[in-house]
Amino acid sequence: MPVSKKTAVLLATATLLCLSTAAPALADDKPGGASNNSSDKDKPKPPASMSTVGGARLGEPGTQVDLRAGAPVLPKDLSARSWMVSDAESGEVLASHNSHWRLAPASTLKMLFADTVLPKFPKTAKHRVETKDMEGIGAGSSLVGVKENETYSVHDLWLGVFLRSGNDAVHVLSSMNGGVAQTVKDMQAHAEELQALDTHVVTPDGYDEKGQVSSAYDLTLFARSGLQKKDFREYCSTATAKFPGETKKVKKGKDKGKTKRGEFEIQNTNRLLTGDLGLDPYKGIAGVKNGSTTNAGTTFTGVAERNGKVLLVTVMNPDSGESQAVYKETARLLDWGFAASGKVKPVGELVAPKGANTGSGKGAPGKGQAGGAESAAKATDEGSGGGMGVALGVTGGVLALIAGGLFLLNRRWPLPDLVRRRRP
Repeated sequence: MPVSKKTAVLLATATLLCLSTAAPALADDKPGGASNNSSDKDKPKPPASMSTVGGARLGEPGTQVDLRAGAPVLPKDLSARSWMVSDAESGEVLASHNSHWRLAPASTLKMLFADTVLPKFPKTAKHRVETKDMEGIGAGSSLVGVKENETYSVHDLWLGVFLRSGNDAVHVLSSMNGGVAQTVKDMQAHAEELQALDTHVVTPDGYDEKGQVSSAYDLTLFARSGLQKKDFREYCSTATAKFPGETKKVKKGKDKGKTKRGEFEIQNTNRLLTGDLGLDPYKGIAGVKNGSTTNAGTTFTGVAERNGKVLLVTVMNPDSGESQAVYKETARLLDWGFAASGKVKPVGELVAPKGANTGSGKGAPGKGQAGGAESAAKATDEGSGGGMGVALGVTGGVLALIAGGLFLLNRRWPLPDLVRRRRP
């Protein structure tokens, strides 16, 4: 597929803003939450003061947007407790609503898991699953169907994580990484490196646990960092794939008595990617991750491209009662963001990782991206795996592949080689 090189960049402040000292607001025990105009006093409210990472406006409760002449008004049908619209390349936050409210993230936390662990193992590596690998999976977890005493490639396991949100696949990869406790520690360290300071990791898979929180702002940072990695982009944009089944003895035919391993098809649970349940695929969608738990309600971070503009939208816990509300509210915000681009004054920015290298001027190469980009490039750029169905004709990719993920003196950050998706 043809690759075009376009340097897409982000203007960030010279000084990264500090985390607010205000006490965090945790998600309650029930799904659902206050809509933007709700007057129900029983519903949870955001704290009066939140983190100011990315800008002071982002620490204020409520909706933050600065409309210029000709800008469209925000969609009216928004009920999420928290949401944010940002330019994936420039890092400008176009609009936000309680974007630093610390809430249960559900499986959108798997974006941090993938961004942390994916670079550590080549996709061709094999692992035979043992009983200990599957310990600690929460009751009612989403599963892809990993079986003990079967061997899987790392590639297979990541398909299970991204497409089926399989907590079984997460636990196997965590076991390979030294165990769940070590993986949680690694994820927390990576979150802090990314300046995702609203996030407290308790489980690697996003399963509800006391104190496990993130924010729309942090989830957007995870998506943006993950999208720097070729394999991450491949997996999150894959619609369907074949997954290995169980090894069984053949009962009939010429191979009777021999063992044979079957396979079955899995489909991505991101409904804006695949369509389904009354939704059409969103034009230009290219990932990223959805989630749903009792504490979190529904959560979603999506990335889409239209007319050369790439936007990230995160939506947390809509409570409108509308079917597939998290996807519909995301689509409305994406539509608004594309229409509003260039017509709004940014209310904040997506900050750079703490350890990001800078070059000596515009276009100058750095020595590597924070969070292990050099090892990521080695592990992920060996080529994409075959046999995966990708919905609706993903075209070749590409927004500026800058090797190693450089940072410039003015802290601009390119988003390389983003897979674009278009409807026929």
